Amino acid sequence: MKDEGYSSGSMLLSFLLGGIVGAGLALLLAPQSGEETRKKIRDLAEDVKDKAAGYADKTKDKITSYVGDGKEYYEQKKSLVKSAIDAGKEAYEKEKERLSREPNA
Repeated sequence: MKDEGYSSGSMLLSFLLGGIVGAGLALLLAPQSGEETRKKIRDLAEDVKDKAAGYADKTKDKITSYVGDGKEYYEQKKSLVKSAIDAGKEAYEKEKERLSREPNA
């Protein structure tokens, strides 16, 4: 049976969304004036926006890094495969030439 865990990104997103919902409910249920509540909600929204932008930037940087690593890995393997194919062609040609020199039995 395969053990499926959660990625750190999904855990962080769940935590962030839970925090937003909890903070929103706390603001709406707290005994204060409408103007104060709207200001707190506005401040909270700006804070969440900033945190989300930071998270998006970090995620973008990680993805860019992973793509770069993947391209480098691909190029290395591509070079190895090309070398192996070239060596195989060369060996084939040498063997073909050797066999053409042998007298037919």
